[in-house]
Amino acid sequence: MGSQEGARSSARPAAVTGGNRQRAAVTVGVEEEFLLVDPVSRQLSTRADKVVAQAARELGDRVTTELTRYQIEVRTDPHTSLADLGDQLRATRDTVTRAAARFNLRIISSGTPILGQHTFLPLSPGPRYALSAATFRALDHEQSACACHVHVGVSDLPTALQVSNHLRPWLPALIALTANSPYWAAQDTGYASWRTMTWCRWPVAGPPPYFESPTHFEDLLDSLTTSETLLDRGGLYWDIRPSHHVPTLEIRIADAAPTVHDTLLLAGTVQGMATRALEAVRASQPALRPQPELLRAAYWRAARDGLTGKSLNLRTNRLEPAAAQLDRLWVTALPALDTSDEPGLALLRTARTRLRTDGNGADRQRTAYRRRHRLTDVVDHLIESVTATDAPHHTSGLSRSAARPRRP
Repeated sequence: MGSQEGARSSARPAAVTGGNRQRAAVTVGVEEEFLLVDPVSRQLSTRADKVVAQAARELGDRVTTELTRYQIEVRTDPHTSLADLGDQLRATRDTVTRAAARFNLRIISSGTPILGQHTFLPLSPGPRYALSAATFRALDHEQSACACHVHVGVSDLPTALQVSNHLRPWLPALIALTANSPYWAAQDTGYASWRTMTWCRWPVAGPPPYFESPTHFEDLLDSLTTSETLLDRGGLYWDIRPSHHVPTLEIRIADAAPTVHDTLLLAGTVQGMATRALEAVRASQPALRPQPELLRAAYWRAARDGLTGKSLNLRTNRLEPAAAQLDRLWVTALPALDTSDEPGLALLRTARTRLRTDGNGADRQRTAYRRRHRLTDVVDHLIESVTATDAPHHTSGLSRSAARPRRP
């Protein structure tokens, strides 16, 4: 959720990685949110603070609690190399998984919980969370959705806002790509990304406006703050937002990614899109400006159908196969990536192949359910996916027996 985003960011200034490259590489950093579960009941566990304290011995302030006591947030450093980003993502997931195992718990990466009831959720302690709960009330208490955020390095606010304008029409395609939340409160919602639908309930969430200028942005934020719609700029929950304390643009559209390969596919796609957008900004090329109503309609269809149905083409305002829209996204984004990062590009090729074979996270969750029609099997699938060993650079300090849930 990022209620305390002002205190931390996945793309703080740090030494970036990457070798010789043909164009200036855009840095990418990732924030991942996980849910903590009991491996026997498969229900959510409220011991996130204990797991975070354990994991922090290795990760420091790159791991923290989130709004609810079920959630854990981690972040990477900024990278230009996707291969290096992948190595850090795997190491971070391994550390948090081992920390959870010390308390006989597991983590899953899903946009929404699989099991549980529609009850008020226990919130993490802290004055900011308390203020948020007093302001937003049941929105906070029903909030247990998890996301994957990608930060891209952008030098200044005027450029960040123009890049946001260029990325904005692609947000529905990213929803379809990363949908990983078909279940909610032990029910199949009929959506691929139910998190997208629940997240849009917040007063300042969903697709960002088209920004005419930095003055437009600042005036709007001032109005939202003085009207007490926002606590502060850290509570700005648009699916693209410029950071207010580090030079990054944050793309917040994606459900939590089940595997490192899924996270890398998102990060690589966003890195390529941002590179293209920066080139368009420097060339003074106008951004596509879909009507807000049609953009929200495209959100809804992408959240409902994921990769299996049709998408709304915001250039033609007509339906097309979701796969066609995704192919067009990659034709735009992937050629912009650094060709010297061959290990990173190889990871992206592997992730795309798996996506075409097995579908997105929502498809895989439903496949796990269909085997025996048990939602506990979905939770087990997600537990195993967090540190799946199919990545070329994977080295895990956790044995397979420790990662596997106990059977009742």
